[in-house]
Amino acid sequence: MSAEGIPPETTPPTQADEPRADRLRRHSRHTGLYVWAFSLVALLVVLIALIAANARQVKLSWVVGTSHASLVWIILAASVLGWLLGIITSVVFRLRTRRKPSA
Repeated sequence: MSAEGIPPETTPPTQADEPRADRLRRHSRHTGLYVWAFSLVALLVVLIALIAANARQVKLSWVVGTSHASLVWIILAASVLGWLLGIITSVVFRLRTRRKPSA
């Protein structure tokens, strides 16, 4: 028994007992989390700046008429539409270029 009354085999490991590989893995995980958090904050700042810079109303010309909308909503809608079309195109290409199962 140690002086605190805890058996020595159940004492928590100290900093010196941690292997170097485990310590590096733990630090790299922390660094990754910090990079992820910083990137998220930077993206939020850019999004707020985009909204503030493009808040004015613009005229949209359609084939059958015209309408007015905020420029930031037009940019956001075009971005989401482009992202979705990219995903759909990727899925279609993957399905059409797969190997056919041999019988």
